[in-house]
Amino acid sequence: QVQLVESGGGLVQAGGSLRLSCAASGRTFTNAVMGWYRQTPGEERELVARITSLRTPDYTDSVKGRFTISRDNAKNTVYLQMNSLKPEDTAVYYCNVRISKNYWGQGTQVTVSS
Repeated sequence: QVQLVESGGGLVQAGGSLRLSCAASGRTFTNAVMGWYRQTPGEERELVARITSLRTPDYTDSVKGRFTISRDNAKNTVYLQMNSLKPEDTAVYYCNVRISKNYWGQGTQVTVSS
């Protein structure tokens, strides 16, 4: 059974940093696309960043230059380093792993105060 366990969310002031982690288990994820999405109340879940098995990253425009996604295949873990955080980054962040189907984490709250 595939499980994704997220950690690293919390409350931070604008301009601060947080690092999210997502540890996957239950199968091999070497060939998976791993990523992070976020969602605010009343809005659709949106892609924040994703990284391919070859470690090619892709970011939504609003986080380019501030967020960095990385992965450790040996640990089946994907990370999201978030710097220069803004209040508009406040959301629940979800880990996503896509290999034959989508798998989702339970979500972790990130709150950025102004």
